[in-house]
Formats: sequence, structure tokens, C-alpha cells
Amino acid sequence: MTSFLRLLGLACALGTGSALNPGASTGTSTATTLGSSDLTVGASCACKKLSTSYPKQYISPTSPNYNEQATHYWDARADLSPACIFMPTDADQVAAAVKVFVQCDAQFAVRGVDLTPIVQIPGSNNIDGGVLLALNEMTKYKVNKDTIEVQPGMTWYDVYSALDPYGRTAIGGRLKTIGVPGLTLIGGVSYYINKHGFAMDNVASYDIVLGNGTLTTASATANPDLFWALKGGASNYGIVTKFTLKTYAMPHISTTVQIFNETSTPAFSQAICDWAVGNSDSPVAAGSVITMTYNTTTKQMSSSLLGVQAGISNPPSEFRNFTAIPGVMKTHNVTTGKQWASNLDTPMNMFRVMFSHHTMIPDADVFTTMIETWKKAVKDIADVKGLNPTFVANISPASAARVSKTNGIGNVWDLEDEALIWWQLSTGWELAQDDLRVQSWARQLTEHLHELNKHNGLARDFVYMGDAGEWQDIFAGLKPANVQRMKEIRDVYDPKGTFSRLNWGGFKLGY
Repeated sequence: MTSFLRLLGLACALGTGSALNPGASTGTSTATTLGSSDLTVGASCACKKLSTSYPKQYISPTSPNYNEQATHYWDARADLSPACIFMPTDADQVAAAVKVFVQCDAQFAVRGVDLTPIVQIPGSNNIDGGVLLALNEMTKYKVNKDTIEVQPGMTWYDVYSALDPYGRTAIGGRLKTIGVPGLTLIGGVSYYINKHGFAMDNVASYDIVLGNGTLTTASATANPDLFWALKGGASNYGIVTKFTLKTYAMPHISTTVQIFNETSTPAFSQAICDWAVGNSDSPVAAGSVITMTYNTTTKQMSSSLLGVQAGISNPPSEFRNFTAIPGVMKTHNVTTGKQWASNLDTPMNMFRVMFSHHTMIPDADVFTTMIETWKKAVKDIADVKGLNPTFVANISPASAARVSKTNGIGNVWDLEDEALIWWQLSTGWELAQDDLRVQSWARQLTEHLHELNKHNGLARDFVYMGDAGEWQDIFAGLKPANVQRMKEIRDVYDPKGTFSRLNWGGFKLGY
């Protein structure tokens, strides 16, 4: 279980800083502990303005906490060299920063609080030579009767902790250090997916800073077109400074941790597919983290399940098909969402990490063959230092897709009412010299397996942003009419292209 926890999870850092030397960011080049950054005129202009107006929120390359902020990421590939770092404490400061970026024509990146980049692309939440806008000081929240208002500096563990005294929960991340903004804006898989859908389906409103530096609200009644576009539209529209999330009564949850050896792979695959196709109109809220890990030293593969179910059921009834399989270890418990999340931490900067994935209709025999093909293919890169290969199965039941079709809003995915498995290769390694090799291996294997599924009539085009590799086109898997509508909405709310032209990180809609 430890190895897969190292490889799952999503964007950010800690702390505040002061401007010890604001002038360090001017000129054409700045030396940092991470290397030299070639600064554009725009970045030099923005850093100077921010250091003057907000010295307490400004971090220069000579500040003592610069290196901590620039490298406090899960994926070592995200360690870049920003010209300066700005850490606002409220929405007005975010708006002011965006206005500075526009005035100075400065390239910038935005980072929430995720200690793991939910979009697994170098540069999605850090930047070489530009300005890093880090939101992790924005941690205020307000608990209401059936919602919670949260700023983007909160992790999901922070949210669960805030709601714990009220016996309620929100639909969010499955690991402790995942942040609210990254997961929510790209869709968001949770432990209650079969009943409550995705994280994006459970947002009641967004407060957002637009490309011209103005602050507005998007909800079902205010800017409803933008409200729809933010449900899966990621970083294409602005910077969200407050999420108002729906909450649900859930004083207790039932959990299961199960580990299986390699001989159980066929039965494990069948249990995955059975879990995916379970299609009740009134399901018990439940969700999972399912992984297969290959140990390159022992040459052995193991499979694991983390399962969570609302209410009290020991063992959790929704995972009965897994529980019936003889395993190496099985632990069932009744606990709270806060207590469960407190144990699901992820180490920082331990690996360089590459994601890649595709989507399929559940088929146990084919899925077993895919796992075996992946295991054999790992031998081709077994000599890569620090190799940590993991095969992940995220479940998207038909009931999850129905949530957005019945809430009057929808989302940009507009998935069909069918059970899906989002299968993913999550590969960790140690050295930068192996980046191209691992990427090429992951890309070739992913596309090979996808082509086989196409041949068998099992493939689907949808690609989940949170599981995708940087080389994948996630918008190609959406309905063309939805993509066109997303672009039209972007052009209305960001007509000068601030979040297309100055903020390049992550998956962008394009021209």
C-alpha cells in the first residue's frame, strides 16, 4: 500500500516570505538555488510591482524560503525556477496580481495548495522565469447548514476536519494532501462517486478572478454559462478564490483495506468490473482507490483496494466481491472521514512521476490481459533507477454520470450513462536522464492497450485530466459541441486571453 500512496494524489506548498532584495528580480537573468532563470521584461516588471505593493507576500530568489516554495511538490519534475513568488492572502490581492500580470505582460503560473499536482504536467503549477502565484495562504472557511465556503489554500483534509464536528462531509479528494482547487476544477473523483457524482457536480458557486482582474461569482443564477464551464474546465477561465461546496450528513464511514497477491489477479479484475457495473438507482455512497504495483526487485505484483462506504457496515457491503477473494491482508473499520483521511499522506519530491491513461468498458478477461501486458512491458525499463510502476483503476459508474444530468446544470464532460474504467499507468523514477525514456515507454504502452480495446469494441475516447499524460489531448474526448461552447464562454469572460496567452500551464482549450 505504501508504494501506491507514493504515486497517487495532486499541487502545492507552505509558508510566507519577505522581500529581502526586491531588485534581484530585475535584469535579464536571476541565479537561484535551482539554476538560472532567464527573465522576460514582463516578469521583471511584475516582480518589481508586487515587491513594492505587497512586500510581506513577495518572495524573491534570494529569500530564505524561496527554495522551499519552488520545490515543495510531489513530483520532482515540477521543481522549476520562478522569477519571484507571490502569496496573496485574499481575493483582492489575487485580483491585484492579475492586473499586474496584464499590465506587465508577464507570464505566470498558479498553484493551489495541492501537495501533489492533480494535473500531472511539469509547468501546470510552477514556472521557469515567470511569476508563481501561490494560493496556499488563503485558508479561511465558513460552515453553513448544508454548504461550506472554502478558499483555495485548503486541502481536502482541512475541509473534512472543518466539517467533522458537524457530522458532515464534502465530495472531494481521496488523499490527505490533495487540494480543493485542482481536484474540483478538473472534475474530481471521490469516495462517494456512485451516489454524489464528481467533485465538480457538488459545487454550489465559485468566486473567481477573471482575466481583467475583476472578481465575480458563478452559480446557477449568476453567470450560469461560466458556472457550467468551470465544472471540468480547469484553468481556462480565471482563478477561483472561493468554492461553496455542498455538504452531506455522514457522521460515520466504513472502510476496508485489502491486499492480494499475484495469483488473485483474475478474481481481482472480476471484482473491479463488478464494482464498476453496479447500477442502483439508490446506491449506498461508496468509492475506492484500486492499484496494481509491480516490485522490480522481487519481480512480484500485488493488488490493493482502499474502499470507503457511507454509514456503518463492517465489512463494507459495497465491496463484498473483493472481500470474498482470499487476500494477504484485510482490515475493516468504522471511523470518520477526518480520521480516515489523516492516514493517507503522500511524500514530497520522492519521485519523478508520469501519468497516462485511457477509458474502457468493463471486461474482466481483457482487463486481466492488460495487467499482464503491463507487467511484461515493465521489464523493458526495469533498469531505470528508482523505478516504481503502478497500474491504477478508477471507477466511473453509470450512476455518477447521471448526477450531472439531473441537477439542472450538467458539466463539460456530459458523459454517457454507462459504466467505465479509467485505467492509468502511474510510473515513478529517480533521474532526469530517464525522462524521455519513461515517457516514450508509457506513451507507447498506453496507446497499444487502447488500440487493442478499440479493436475489441471496449475503448472510449474520454480522457480524465487528472490521470492524463502531458502528450494527451483531453479535449478530443469531449463532445465537439461542448468544446466549442467552452471556447465561446472563455472568449466572453477572458477576451484578451490572459489565461491562454500569459498562463500556459495545464491543459488549455487552444485556438
